[in-house]
Amino acid sequence: MPISFPMNGGDCAYSYSRNSQIQREVLDGAKELVRDAIIQNLDIKIMLSSSNTFRITDLGCSIGPNTFRSMQHVVQVVKDKYHNQILTNSTNNIPEFQVFFNDHITNDFNTLFQSLPVDRSYYAFGVPGSFHGASNIEVVNAYVAQFAKDMEVFLNARAEEIVPGGMMVLLSPFSGYVRLMKFFGSSLMDLVNEGMLEESLVDSFNLPLYFPSPEDMTKVVERNGCFSIERIELTSLKSKLVDEADAKILMINLRAALEGVLINQFGSKIGKEACERTILKSEEISAWMKANYETTCQLFVVLKRK
Repeated sequence: MPISFPMNGGDCAYSYSRNSQIQREVLDGAKELVRDAIIQNLDIKIMLSSSNTFRITDLGCSIGPNTFRSMQHVVQVVKDKYHNQILTNSTNNIPEFQVFFNDHITNDFNTLFQSLPVDRSYYAFGVPGSFHGASNIEVVNAYVAQFAKDMEVFLNARAEEIVPGGMMVLLSPFSGYVRLMKFFGSSLMDLVNEGMLEESLVDSFNLPLYFPSPEDMTKVVERNGCFSIERIELTSLKSKLVDEADAKILMINLRAALEGVLINQFGSKIGKEACERTILKSEEISAWMKANYETTCQLFVVLKRK
């Protein structure tokens, strides 16, 4: 899921999937990368030249608390840069921070706002709604083409929101996650072997997911022309949870992303059953993770609005 910042008047968007300790570690692992990106690339003078309000949007906020930790981190880093770049040579006041929490309309915003930190240093707003829009070579090409189309729409939308000199940071899962999804496939085949599911339905099923390579992302950004690439690299999760192979937590989070897709393809009963059975494979998955989990499992990209 992408994270981006800032937009008109110094706005900022920052998006992750979260809901568990492993995602908290993903966020914590990216903290220094995000901090470096802001310190090195964010031009506060340009962004605050017409407004003293700095807006941040969390795209895909879920219900916290990790979203609050991420937002407070961004606010604090921007404050630090403001002190270093402007306040020492100016009588301007520290900008007002506004954070917009965005997710699908089915997200539990009541729970989210009930847990808002009382000591937060920003105004909070809820923004429900979407922020977008195993294969042979033809299918792969179709996925690549769809990725390019979706990213073009996404980049154009962000380009309208982000002021010149503003930044957008993208954090995307990489290939290690794809391999973990094979365990959902094995659960579906278990159901086929038990006569509960037609094998032809499984054979015709393709997950609507594509994890771009650095080359894929570079081509899309350069073709769009609205942003310059300040940094792009594959990074390591470096998670204690990966070392300890806490597969149950990881698969529960993958379930959150996949259950709806499985239900749409196979129906509610089969989709939920496949997810439940996959969670029960935790020991098998843990053994696989210890032997095969890749060191580079996320793509980190820093873009700057031209």
